[in-house]
Formats: sequence, C-alpha cells, structure tokens
Amino acid sequence: MIRVALQPATLRPDPMELILKGHTNRVRCVAFSPDGRMLASGSHDRTVRLWDPGSRRILQTLKGHAHWVQDVAFSPDGRMLASGSCDGTVRLWDLDSGRILRTLVGHTNGVQCVAFSPNGQTLASGSSDGTVRLWDLTTGEILGILRGHTDCVYRVAFSPDGRVLASGSGDGTVQLWDPTTGQILHTLEGHTDWVRGVVFSPDGRILASGSWDRTVRLWNPATGKELRVLEGHTAPVYDVAFSPDGQMLASGSVDRTVRLWDPATGQVLHTLEGHQGAVWSMAFSPDGRTLASGGCGRAMRLWAIHESIAREARNGHQL
Repeated sequence: MIRVALQPATLRPDPMELILKGHTNRVRCVAFSPDGRMLASGSHDRTVRLWDPGSRRILQTLKGHAHWVQDVAFSPDGRMLASGSCDGTVRLWDLDSGRILRTLVGHTNGVQCVAFSPNGQTLASGSSDGTVRLWDLTTGEILGILRGHTDCVYRVAFSPDGRVLASGSGDGTVQLWDPTTGQILHTLEGHTDWVRGVVFSPDGRILASGSWDRTVRLWNPATGKELRVLEGHTAPVYDVAFSPDGQMLASGSVDRTVRLWDPATGQVLHTLEGHQGAVWSMAFSPDGRTLASGGCGRAMRLWAIHESIAREARNGHQL
C-alpha cells in the first residue's frame, strides 16, 4: 500500500464552470446518459430533473417520490432512469414519456443508491436498512437480498463485466459481492469512518472508495489489496468518479472542493473550487470533457476539463 499526500498542482488555466439552476432544494445526485446528451439530477425537493447539458435547459421534471431523491442512474441503453429515495422506494422512469414504469418496493428504510448491471437486466439498490437488493428489471421481482453490512449502505457499483458488485457502508467497509450467488468475495477494510462512495475504473482493475475519514483509497478488486491512500481533503469525502478513460479520478468533499487525481501516481492534478457547501455527487460525461457536480446547494456545476489536465493524467505511470 502506498500513502500519497496532497501536493500543490502546477499552475494552469482554471476549468470553465457553468451553473445549472432549477431545483428548489439541495442537489443530491447527478448522472450523465450513456450518449452524453442528457444530464439527470435528483434533489431534496423530491424531484428528478432532466437537462440538456449543452443548452442548460430543463427537458423534464419527474415527480412521484414522497421524500428526498438520493440517487439516479441511467440504464445502459439510455432508455430508462432509476431513482432511489428516502421514501424507501426505487422508481423506474421511461425517458421518452417521463412516466413511471415501475415502483420497486421492499427496502424497510430509505434507499441511498442505485446501479444498473452492465447488461441492463438487473438493478442493485442500497439502503439505510443495511441491505443491498437485486431486482429483476423485467418482472420487478427481488432476485436477492445481500446481507453483510452492519450499517447503512451508501453506494453500490457494478464492475464493468458485471461479475462483481461493490457496496460502501457506514460500517466503514467495502464489500465485494458475487451478484449471481450473493456471496461475499472480499471485505475491504482500511477506512476509519463511513464509506460514502465506491466506483470501478473502466477497465475494472481498480476500485476507488471515498470516506468520511477524509481519504480516498484505491484497491485491487481481484485480491482485495489496498493499493494507495490519497490524502488532501480537509473534510469528509462524499463521492468518487473515474473519467471514461480511467486516467483521472474525481473526489467531492464536505470541504467544498472537487479534487482531480492521477490514480496512477496519486498526485492531485487540479482542485475545483466554487461550491458554496459540501459536494455530494459527481459524474463525468461519456467523452470525459465535462464533469458535473452537485451538493449542498440548489445548483449543479458543469466543469470543462482542460486538455492540459487530461494530458498530465495520461503521462502518469501505471500502478
């Protein structure tokens, strides 16, 4: 395991920042569609909004949840959106009509996170009830209930090949599951506080986790070995996101910043400042040129990632 401390980034032009306003309460989650033509945001105002990221116009406002919307995810084919809410349900939306296709009921507490399997046939949801549930998207039936965490499940993520499901929890661990059998493959221990974010690299060789212990940790999901500890945030880390090419890792924090890291070297490439409160969620556009971030405010921010930053990431050494 390698521990990397924050190093000052070399001076370069600041990424361009655009602000999207429309929600009437905090923006809890953001996600880009697979083709990059749509951006979804979920809010404490109980709505999901669909945006054209180019024109910054609101395309649709999806209403139906009875409590905060904690997470949103597009299906791999881009035709459906899943939203998880503190009302304890997952809703599946048809993006052409804006209508609810199905409401998934089963969790006994708020739903914190949702993720589609790469083949689009299964949805995973994590909840404050401490479980991960797997849903058959054809029938809406529960395929399995994964029990192993002793606290709230804050984030779930499938590996790119769909063979591993990761879950981060308030118990401070990351569990790696076989989604077919429901068996735990590895328990990743190292964080000393809640794990709020987990994400696989696009090639599936690295898992990143962000925690309230203020660190981001990189793991080998095949072995469960910790590879690197990224330190620099001055407050809890809420979310982590890999760029589509895997050359850059973003982390959002209660310290009001987004940090862009080179995962190969552990060095900070840039620090994005502008949020007036905690950064709760982030998503890269499919082409990697834009990063969306939302948090403890009513607006989202869109950051244009300069080629100079991406080039520096590509020049890093492999782990």
